[in-house]
Amino acid sequence: MEDMDQLEQALHAGRARVLADLESNEVAHADVVSLVEESVSHRRWWVEQWPEGVAFLDGLIAQDVQDGLLERYGRWPLCPVCVGSEPHALDIEPELGQDPHWVCAKTTTSVAPVGALGRLP
Repeated sequence: MEDMDQLEQALHAGRARVLADLESNEVAHADVVSLVEESVSHRRWWVEQWPEGVAFLDGLIAQDVQDGLLERYGRWPLCPVCVGSEPHALDIEPELGQDPHWVCAKTTTSVAPVGALGRLP
């Protein structure tokens, strides 16, 4: 039972971090929040199969939502570092690892941890 509580806490924390990033970019509309919920549901199953993956949930949920948004609406989140250049999305690094950050791939600049886009100056 304790493992399930930890799993649910990790899923809710990942959900909250991604929602915070979506809200900071003012894109947390109902259909976008549905993408988050779909990801959380999928990742719940995924981490039940591979419990060691619980530490990777934040980045995976963020990547799932980013992929879903790209298919439906376009790039997200747009890079705030390369102002004036062609708009491009930030990447998640590490792709499968702990403490994921939004990173500008062009400049290799770490912009913010997942969940902290709203704290940018």
